[in-house]
Amino acid sequence: MKTPNPARRSEQSRQAILGAAFDLVAEAGYAALTIEAIAARAGVGKQTIYRWWPSKGAVFVEAALSMGQGEGQDLSLPDTGDLEADLRQVLRAIVDEYNDPRLEAMSRALNVESLQNPAMNAEITARILGPHLEATKDRLRGARRAGQVAEDADLDVAVELLYGPIYHRWALRRAPLTHAYADTLAAFAVRALRPA
Repeated sequence: MKTPNPARRSEQSRQAILGAAFDLVAEAGYAALTIEAIAARAGVGKQTIYRWWPSKGAVFVEAALSMGQGEGQDLSLPDTGDLEADLRQVLRAIVDEYNDPRLEAMSRALNVESLQNPAMNAEITARILGPHLEATKDRLRGARRAGQVAEDADLDVAVELLYGPIYHRWALRRAPLTHAYADTLAAFAVRALRPA
């Protein structure tokens, strides 16, 4: 008879916890997420969750990361040599994510947690948002080397120019997000960043 592998059992429990957190937020929203609900859905004890995470917010950030939102993922932007086409592709993917009900629920929950909890804001920024913004700046640096972006362009502002309007429309106005809107943003950004 084989001896059970505790590492495998731990990884199964970890994945069950992360999946439960993600599913619960998608179903009922972040406000309804509790350690008790995660434990019940995952089929583990609360002590198992607290052994790995200090709070429901920490579990949820880890769940977001497990869904491909940051650490360990290749976040490089496409580089076909056509900056506008590459930015259109990235912005369309963001629009699609915000329009996917399950991913939208996750994004809104991360947004709420980030606004209300400074410690979680720092963790979300360091582990999710920051790496995405840095990958975008890397692509813009490449475009600068290729002569497509002005030498004096502030890349921090450029990244906000790209992503800020989508966030504003999604989070504050709750206006429709479309591929046409993403394409317009990409065109405006490339025009603004182009060398004189």
